[in-house]
Amino acid sequence: QVHLAESGGGLVQAGGSLELSCLVSGRILDLSTTGWYRQAPGKQREMVARLTVGETTTYADSVKGRFTISRDNEKNTLYLQMNALRPEDTAVYYCAADPNGTKRWNIWGQGTPVTVSS
Repeated sequence: QVHLAESGGGLVQAGGSLELSCLVSGRILDLSTTGWYRQAPGKQREMVARLTVGETTTYADSVKGRFTISRDNEKNTLYLQMNALRPEDTAVYYCAADPNGTKRWNIWGQGTPVTVSS
């Protein structure tokens, strides 16, 4: 079973940047799709960005142009570079995977909190 572990969250001022990391316990290229989700206080979980094994990316409209999803295949690590952060980006960020391309996101990390102050 593949396990995911996020890191890199923290407290930043509006306009600042953070890079989140997600370490995959196995080979990241064995996962059909990986991605990042977030959940803000009192709100529903939201898809932030997705990356397929074929390098197709998808972004939520709210983060497009500010966030970039990428991976390092040798390190088996998924990244989310977050720039121009806004207070509304405050949330717990989760790494997740749809390992077999079934559109069932069966693998989840524990989350890393991001707080953006104004």
